[in-house]
Amino acid sequence: MTDTTIVHLLRHGEVHNPDGVLYGRLPGYRLSEDGVLMAKAAARWFEGRDVTALFSSPMQRALETAAPLAETFALPVTVDDRLIEADNHFEGLTFGVGAGSLRRPEHWRYLVNPFRPSWGEPYKGLAARMRSAVIRARDTARGHEAVCVSHQLPIWILRLHAEHRRLWHHPTRRECDLASVTSLTFEDTRLVEVAYAEPAAGLGTGPGVAGA
Repeated sequence: MTDTTIVHLLRHGEVHNPDGVLYGRLPGYRLSEDGVLMAKAAARWFEGRDVTALFSSPMQRALETAAPLAETFALPVTVDDRLIEADNHFEGLTFGVGAGSLRRPEHWRYLVNPFRPSWGEPYKGLAARMRSAVIRARDTARGHEAVCVSHQLPIWILRLHAEHRRLWHHPTRRECDLASVTSLTFEDTRLVEVAYAEPAAGLGTGPGVAGA
């Protein structure tokens, strides 16, 4: 018999970030009030599904997004460091011209290769670690469903990899909104479907690319 397993990649909710910095892996960035509502909306979306395993990035915003799911399904949250945000040279800075970091020449050398990318964690390495996290979740929840709470760029790169698309891209073209769900369906170990949903559509102020 064939086992059908679904691994859902849930992006965290909106973050309290009044200064608009690229917060990346910096500690202390919690969900905003709307972000908390998004996390609860995502948990409601999962109600009635066969979720038997819950994993999360170690970042505060991800763990806070996982909390309503843990309560809904009475599951522990297993922290998996492979689900963490991508490393980025511009972490802690505002990004852009004007008062942003792009105005300063010492940062320009990090922008020479958008295909790798030169400013942060290589896309291929990011795809590899996310794939290994998904395999762990798939094997843990075999025949059922698992949820992995992560971040925009890691989720999007994994999806591009799963769909055999090129990994380099423009950030504004990512289909991975706040508290969105990217679902990977497996028949045994074979990926057969990629789906996308937005349980928290209409909440918050926008896609929130900064920090992700």
